[in-house]
Parts: sequence; C-alpha cells; structure tokens
Amino acid sequence: MRFKSNTLHGYTVYAVAGTDIVSFGIDFSTADTNGLLGFAVERHDKTANEKYFMKGFKVFEEKNKEPVTNAVVSTADYPVQSFVWDDFTAKPEHEYEYFFYPAKGKPKFLQKDTPVSIVVKTEPLYSNDEHDVFFNRGVASSQEYARRFGNQSPDAIEDPALKAAAFAWLTRKLKEALYKFIDQAKKGDSLFGCFYEFHYAETVQKLKDAIDRGVDVRLIVDCKDNEHTETNKKTGEEKTVPAFPKEANLKTIEAIGIPAENIIQRTARKSCISHNKFIIFQPKGANKAKEVWTGSTNISEGGIYGQTNVGHWVKNENTATSYKAYWDLLAEDPGAKEDAVHKVKENNEFKQKVAAIQADLTPEEIDNDQASVIPVFSPRPTLEMLDTYFDLVDTTKESAFITLAFGVSNTLKSKLLQHNHNSPVIFMMLEKKDQANSKAKDKDAFVALNYKNNVYEAYGSYIKDKLNKWTKETTTAAMGLNTHVMYIHTKFLLRDPLGANPVIVTGSANFSDASTKDNDENMLIIKNNLRAADIYFTEFNRLFNHYYFRSVLLDLKAQGHDNDQSRMYLSPDDTWLKNYKPGSLRRKRVDMFVRMSGV
Repeated sequence: MRFKSNTLHGYTVYAVAGTDIVSFGIDFSTADTNGLLGFAVERHDKTANEKYFMKGFKVFEEKNKEPVTNAVVSTADYPVQSFVWDDFTAKPEHEYEYFFYPAKGKPKFLQKDTPVSIVVKTEPLYSNDEHDVFFNRGVASSQEYARRFGNQSPDAIEDPALKAAAFAWLTRKLKEALYKFIDQAKKGDSLFGCFYEFHYAETVQKLKDAIDRGVDVRLIVDCKDNEHTETNKKTGEEKTVPAFPKEANLKTIEAIGIPAENIIQRTARKSCISHNKFIIFQPKGANKAKEVWTGSTNISEGGIYGQTNVGHWVKNENTATSYKAYWDLLAEDPGAKEDAVHKVKENNEFKQKVAAIQADLTPEEIDNDQASVIPVFSPRPTLEMLDTYFDLVDTTKESAFITLAFGVSNTLKSKLLQHNHNSPVIFMMLEKKDQANSKAKDKDAFVALNYKNNVYEAYGSYIKDKLNKWTKETTTAAMGLNTHVMYIHTKFLLRDPLGANPVIVTGSANFSDASTKDNDENMLIIKNNLRAADIYFTEFNRLFNHYYFRSVLLDLKAQGHDNDQSRMYLSPDDTWLKNYKPGSLRRKRVDMFVRMSGV
C-alpha cells in the first residue's frame, strides 16, 4: 500500500509498504535544510504495542572514533542522513506509525524538531488477492548474517537451535509458503509439477507426503542426458562431468521413494534445459486447475536458502488453466529425440504448440489486453516476446527495474544507450558487473550503460576484508549453497511500479535468447495490481540498496580509492545534502516517491 503524510516544516513523507519492508521518500523541496544533520526515526508498532527509535550502523566520528564491529546504534543519537530510507525490519500485516524528527545542531548536541508522522500498514503474507509473493533473504553476504551466525554455513553450525535459526533467516517465509501451497492438496486433489532442479530432499519429501495422503501428484523433471567430458587447460587431464541436474534429481527421487509412475522424465532436446519451477493445484472434482505456484526458486538447498529467489502464488483460474495446457504438452516429452530423423521439424512443431497457448504480444497489446494476468511460455519460434520485455523497459514513463542473472542483453543495451539523463530512470540488479570480457578479441567494442543514460546498476558483491567497523562477509559459494549463481537468481522486471498501471513480468526465464527460443520456461505478465507491484518494488529496493553499496566499494577498491574512510561515518554537518542536488541518483529516487500514484 502507498501512503503520504501531512506536510510539516516543509517536509512530506511518502511510503510504500510491502509485506516485510516499508520504503520511504521524503520531499524536502520546501523545507529549510540548512544545518540539517538527518532524521531520528521512531517507530510505533501499533499491532504489537511497542515504540522505539530505529537502529542504524553509521556513527559520527567525533562521537564514536572506534565503533564496535557489527554494533548497531540508535537513530536518536546517530540520525539517518538520507531522504530515501527503508525499514527492513517490518512484519506482515502490521500497522505502524513512523516519526521523522529533523535533527540539527552538533553531533554531540542534537536538537530535534517536532516530528513528521506517517501511519502505514504492511501487506499480509497471505491474502484474498490474486497474488501472494514471497522472497527469500538473498543476502547471505551481509553484515547481519555475519553478526547473527558468524558467516558459518548453516550445515556447519553445531547448535541445533542456531542452525534452524540460520536456515529460517535465509529463507524468510519462502519455504513456508511453498509448503503451504503443497499442503493445501488433500486426498483426491491433484498437483502437477514441472522442475529443473529437484533435489532438496525436504521439499521432495513434502510431495511424497502428498502422494501418501492420496493426492494425485505428477511431476515433470529435467532428466536431460548432458554428461560430458572437460579438459583441465593446465594439466590436460580429462574428467567426466555427470549429467546435471539429472543425476541429482533421480538420486533424490529414489532416496525419498517417489514411485516411478509419478515422475515424467523430460529427456528430449537434451541441449536445452527444462528450466521451469512451477506447481499447479486442481481440487478434487474440478474440471479446471485453480492455482499456480511459480517463480525463480529451484527445488534445491541453494535455491531456497542461498541466491535471491522469489515464489509467486497465483489464484487465477484462467492462468492455472493455461499452465495446465502447457504442462499437458510437456508431459509428452515433446521435441526431437537424439535419434530423430526430422529434428528441425519436430522442434519447430513443439515451439508452435507452445506459442499457440499464448501468442506473442507487443507492449501496446499488453496494455489493451483485458486480462489481469497473462502467462507466457517457452520455447517460442521467435524472439518477439523477449523484444517486448525489453520494450517495456525502454518505453517506461517514469521508472523501470530489472534483475539480470546472466548479464545485459545487447538488444536491451542498444535500446537504453539511446536514453539520456532526462529519460526515465532505469535500475538494474546484476549477478556480475557489466564489463568487457578480458578474453574478448575486441574489448574496445564494449560500451557500458551509466548515469548519462539514466541507468544505474548494482551487482552481486560482498565485503571481502574488514573495513572500519564493517566486518568481512561470506558468499553462498563459500557456504556450499550455490556454485554458478551466488547472488541474483530472480528474473523479474517492473514497469512504472509506482504508477497507477504497473506492469510486472516475473518467472523462470532469464531475459535471454536461450530462455525464449530454446529452454522450457514460464513467465507471468501482471497488470495493474498495486499489491504485487508494491511487494516487488520494496524487495527490489532491499536488494539494490544492499548490493549497490557493496558494488561501489568494490569499484572504488579497483580504482585504488579504498583508503577513504570518511564515507563510513556520518557527516558532522549538512554537506551530505550535496548528494541530493537535482539530477543526482538520490534526488531521482526521492522524486519517484513524490510522483507516485495512489496516495
């Protein structure tokens, strides 16, 4: 939900509330900010009947020259020096009143003015809306994980209670929601699943339990025979790489004891992965499916606890019916087998059948379509839908947000390179920094998007070494949770999420050529749903803020500027305000809140 305060002292506070996050923007255009040292932020949790000042990490150097590692401090003494702020400690379906006290004076003698107050209510985890959305933590590389669990892999924690707490902190409510979806199925109901990675034993057991209680469970699982040999370039030694995820999937299925008749092995087109992660729910006696669980979360330990992922629960019969038509098609293991005579013909026929479930759409057709949810499936005959996704970003009116696990497509980049500093602001969350490949023959051909195109990028990164009061962090790879993708595994874009008609695209596809023309994939286009848009927006904020800070630190270190400790402290005067001059990223983020609809 979206909220706006009354104006006091020239300040107006705007808020967007998701389930676990509240994002704020403070309009200061008519305020006297001379001498402003920031805002002390107090929160009254009306649901829990608690009131306290919020915590922060930064301190004034003259007041705290040697801050304790991992210590948090009160904003009553160390104010927030920002006009854009997020509360990442909110709870679902809680009513809060926030008090923003403008603070002036000196670091050792703060003078707080009458606060600007705003009442907000967070979204419930489970609702009567068509969409419920669940993100895992996705920031194992963090000060908070280091503080709580000492950067240990959860599996390595000996204390059972602490181990359970680590797993719970990492998954948030994602796993709980997935199990709630599965557990709703009773005797006589049906669950139709389709999975790429299917080897987290606890979740596989959940589906075995459903079978045991009389649920009709049928699961399509990636079993492509892609075993191959790799040669070590240094030693020349060859090793066999087992088929993945086939071997892990089948081993887990056998260990849990899911009967063979409940499993459909997806083996055709072995060079193209079966990348779906969805489950369809159809009640007993119903002639149509009713609900779908989808998103980016593989049934793996790393998918549930490690890299950033989302689970999306859709309660829309038309959507579920489309997914069931797609599932029925995949259940035939379509596409060319290795010994097929007419491979091209068989693969093209398969793609045409997929596209027949939902034809390609342009952004204009999406806007004009009466449906609130439009499912899109792959593989498709052309790249037209991928172009449409990129056009949604390119033609956004105010802002767009996109997560990219495998880099920025040249097609998207070519569109955004035509943008300038007056264009709508675009935020990108990447797994790795977008930069020239050191092994590329023509490295000079690489062009980066930047603030000149009004594009701002954050990428997966972590604090490798102790820095001032900031302790070193770990990664999901070091924790044994992930290998190829350690940080950003979500695949979603938001077009004008703070507008009156937001568009969300979310699912399993990586906004790539392969995910459109080759792999089995599913995506949802969600229109005009402010609840879903607000949840996705606040979660993107959380991830972008977390990784943008670390990206900047990493870039500064690469440039030899990592010895400047001043940015680790609060400014002792109002010089921090220069970060909010017109045209700056911070000012653009404030303006997004000021112009948002629905307040």
